[in-house]
Amino acid sequence: MPDQSPSDPRRLLAESPMHWRAIVAIGLCVALNGLDGFDVLSISFASPGIAQEWHVGKAALGIVLAMELAGMAVGSVVLGQVADRIGRRPTVIGCLIAMALGMSATSQVTSIAALSATRLATGLGIGGMLAITNALVAEYANDRLRSASVALMAGGYPLGAVLGGSLASALLAGFGWRSVFLIGAGFAVCLLPLVLALLPEPVGALLQNPQTSLTRLNRSLTALGQPTLAALPPAEGAGEPTSIAQLFTPGVRGVTLLLTLGYLSHIATFYFILKWVPKIVADMGFPASSAGHVLVWANVGGLSGALVFTLLASRFDVRRLLAGALGLSVVGIAGFGQVPGQLSALSWAAGMGGFATNGAVVLFYALIAQSFPTRLRAGGTGFVIGIGRGGAVVSPIIAGFLFQTGLGLPVVAACMAAGSVLALCALLALPRPNA
Repeated sequence: MPDQSPSDPRRLLAESPMHWRAIVAIGLCVALNGLDGFDVLSISFASPGIAQEWHVGKAALGIVLAMELAGMAVGSVVLGQVADRIGRRPTVIGCLIAMALGMSATSQVTSIAALSATRLATGLGIGGMLAITNALVAEYANDRLRSASVALMAGGYPLGAVLGGSLASALLAGFGWRSVFLIGAGFAVCLLPLVLALLPEPVGALLQNPQTSLTRLNRSLTALGQPTLAALPPAEGAGEPTSIAQLFTPGVRGVTLLLTLGYLSHIATFYFILKWVPKIVADMGFPASSAGHVLVWANVGGLSGALVFTLLASRFDVRRLLAGALGLSVVGIAGFGQVPGQLSALSWAAGMGGFATNGAVVLFYALIAQSFPTRLRAGGTGFVIGIGRGGAVVSPIIAGFLFQTGLGLPVVAACMAAGSVLALCALLALPRPNA
């Protein structure tokens, strides 16, 4: 257990009002998650143009759409563990560089194989960033606002997709699908100096490491607007290096398995609509720019869901809210398959589906952050998100093969909505912390 003496900065940060510097750091994490959101969906915006230029079938396109999701799965697990060992901040910087290079390289590819490779590499950085920003926000925030802050951070994902996607849709007609990836690379380059200047290593993460020096700790305390210390408080979990095996010890194993199953199942539903909407709309005879606008509306709904459930998470039980959001997700995704082929109807249905599915993702992030102890938070989050991203990997592939067999949108949408049903079952079986 951490030292709870008055000199312990963890207690001060947990119980005091949040300093403006901590709020700025959380805001930067929102922006980083926004970059993740745009980078993941960049291939969705580009997919109609890629399919037309390279004559790619739906089954093959589903595999291409899944490649960065596979990279995300590996990046979340591996880099979440790296962040627990070497620090959150240096790992974030490495992820950001990887994303900038990967997006830039994607804009230059000339074959499906090269495109798959660059998307896989980009996904490594995206996955690591997703795991680490979740842990960062949980450690910057105080006790009262932790769940709401993590939910707000998760809301950056659709915000980035809305803002970047609106710009991408405007550029697609005149500059082609490659411009989408150049935009993502430019955003990453712009964020790098802000990370270097405004993102300190969290105090809780430093104090779990027995190698932390007083100078390094005081540097972070100063960056977060807190008084410095004359001596180090006891390290939390000193001498206990984190590992995946620790996530399966008694008392943690059930939480790890059920959160992973729930997140994996729901994320399969979530990425069906985000990955396939542009191609579905384009196949109805609409231009790529119009298809991109429908995806933007899906993310407008996702952003709205993130904001609404963020506000609710500060007042109500996260688990009950998540159960409600998962129920809405089932209805929203199945309902998307029933709408007529009109842009206005498709946009509204995509928005409603995005509201429910992303609302549930936001609440999953909040639940994950409060379910693991500090010393396992980045590693535990990375494991749940990383393995859970397996659902993201198989989602576009399964949908692609279902479409390829000749099934219509109503049947495919209903099949893909089943992921949220399974997630709800896992949530109901998840033990309470004091159970």
